[in-house]
Amino acid sequence: MQLYPTRTAAHLAIAGVAVMGAGLIAREPAIVGWGGAILVAIALARGVTLVSVARIRAAGFEMLWGGSRRILRSARGGTVEIEAEVRNRDTLAARYVKLRTIASSQLDVRIEPNRGEVSASGRLKVKVIVRTPRVGQHGLHGLALEVHGAPGLFEVPLTFANPYGIEVLPRPFMPYLTQPRGGRSHLLAASGKPGRIRGEGDDLRELREHQPGDPFRKIAWKASARRGTLLVREFEREERDVVWVLVDAAVELWAGPLGRAPLDLMIDEAAAISTRHLGRGDRVGLIVLAPGPRVTIAPDHGPGHGHKIAQALTVGCGTYDADRSELDEADVAARVIEHLRPLDARGLDDLRRGDLDRLAARAESMRARAPFSAPAPLGRSQRERTLRRYLASYGIESPARAEPDRRDPAVAVAESLTHIARVKPRASMVYVLASPPADAQLGQLSEAVRRLSRKAVHVVWTLPDLEPGLGPPWEAPRPQESDGDEGQSGPTPSNKAFHELAPIAAEAVLIRARVAQTRREAVLRKVGVRVVRLRAAAAPSRAADVAHDGAHPPQI
Repeated sequence: MQLYPTRTAAHLAIAGVAVMGAGLIAREPAIVGWGGAILVAIALARGVTLVSVARIRAAGFEMLWGGSRRILRSARGGTVEIEAEVRNRDTLAARYVKLRTIASSQLDVRIEPNRGEVSASGRLKVKVIVRTPRVGQHGLHGLALEVHGAPGLFEVPLTFANPYGIEVLPRPFMPYLTQPRGGRSHLLAASGKPGRIRGEGDDLRELREHQPGDPFRKIAWKASARRGTLLVREFEREERDVVWVLVDAAVELWAGPLGRAPLDLMIDEAAAISTRHLGRGDRVGLIVLAPGPRVTIAPDHGPGHGHKIAQALTVGCGTYDADRSELDEADVAARVIEHLRPLDARGLDDLRRGDLDRLAARAESMRARAPFSAPAPLGRSQRERTLRRYLASYGIESPARAEPDRRDPAVAVAESLTHIARVKPRASMVYVLASPPADAQLGQLSEAVRRLSRKAVHVVWTLPDLEPGLGPPWEAPRPQESDGDEGQSGPTPSNKAFHELAPIAAEAVLIRARVAQTRREAVLRKVGVRVVRLRAAAAPSRAADVAHDGAHPPQI
C-alpha cells in the first residue's frame, strides 16, 4: 500500500526539520524537542492512515458497474454515460479527494462527482461520461480512488480493477445496424434500386458495329441493310451493383489529433459508401490495405453482411500487430504487467522479473475475463502474439508506429484492382480511399484501371482530408523526461511561442500537401480514374474535439 503526503503534511515536515535545525544551531533542547515532536506526529499520522485504510479495504470497499452488460456500443464522435457504484461496508465514512477512471487514451472520460464522501455502510453512485472520438475496441479498466485517512495528512490511492469494454463503430453504421431486421420492414428495402449492365436482357442498349466474336443472333439485319454495314444489337439487363471498397490503413494516416486523423475520416467515408449501397440491395465487398491486404470480405448483401463490414472497419485498421505498433515485446510486457497485477489473485508476486513465458501463460489464463474476443495479432514469436492479444482483448491501446510503411500503398491498390478484375461476381463499381500514388507506381496502377475499364467498371478514388488534422486546436508538446543526460533533452517551447508558431507551421505543411495532391490528382485523371476529395464536413466539429476541462485519463 502506497501513501502520498498532502501539501499540509509536506509543509509540517519542512517546518519540523527547520525547527530542529534552528534548535541545534541555537543549542536549545526545547526547540529541538518541539521540532522532533512535529516529525513524530507526522509519523503517527502515517501509521493511523495505514490502519484506517487497511480497515476500509478489509471491510469490503469495492466498485461495481451498473447493469449486467460489460460491453457498450457507440458511434464515433458520440457520448455515452455509464453508471458506477462505490460501496463502503465499513462503519466509518470514507472521504475521497479525487476519483478518476483508468481508461484507454483513445477515449475522453470524465466522472461526476470526482470528489466527495462515501457514508458508513453506504453506497455512492457516480456517472462516467465517455466521449468516443476514434473507432476501435477500447477499455475502461476501472476506477482509482484517492482516500484521505485520518487525520487527513496522507492520501492513499485505491484501484478497483473492473474491465468494461467500449466498442466504437463508424458513425454511418450505427443507424444501419440498429434498424429493424426481417419482417415486413425489409420486404421493399432488400429490392433497392437496380443498376443496368451489359448482358442478356430485353432492353436495347445500343446498335454498334459488328466485331469479331459477336454471335450472329445479335446481328440487326434490317438496320445493317439500311446503313450498308454490319450492326449488332447490344442489350442490357437489370442487376444489383457489385461494389468493392478499398481502404488504405497505412500507419502514417493515423498521424494527427485524436478523432481528426486522416484515417478517422476515411473509415467514416468507407462506412457511408457501404451503408448507402447495402441499403439499395447491392452487394458490397471490402479490402483493408496496410500496405498489403489485411482484411478481405467478398461482396454480399444484407444486415448480417453489413455487420461484418462494420466489424472489419472497427478492428481491421488497428495497430496491435508488431509491424504496425510502436511497442516492442518489452513494452508490451510492461503494459500487460501493469494491467494484470490488480486482476491477478497473487498480484504477480510469484512471477520472476523477466520471465515473459510465464507472464504470457498467466495473461492467456486471464483473457477469459476480457470484454472483447480478439484474434491474435502478428508478432515475432508465439509469446509476443499472446501478449499482444491480451492488449487487444482488454482494449489497451497500442500506439501506431512513427515510421511510415516502406512499400508504396499504390502497389497494393494496383494488385487489389487486378484481383477484383479477375474474381466473380463481376464488379460494377470500385471505391478506393487512399493517398494518391507516386509517379513511379503509375504504370502498374494504370494497367489495372484499364483492365477494369474494359469491363465497364467505374473506379472512384477518394483522397484523404488533411485539413482537419492540421487545424486548431493544437496540443503543445509535453516536456521530455530527462534520464540524467542533459545533452539528450532538447528545449521545449513555451505555450506562447508554440501558439504563435503552430498556425504558421500548419499552414506551410497544408500548402505543401495541397500542391502534392493536386499534382497527383491530375495524373490519376489521365489514367481514367475519377478523383473525389473527402469533404471536411465528414469530420466531427473541431469544437467537439476540444478536451474537457478535466485531466486526460491515465494511459496503460
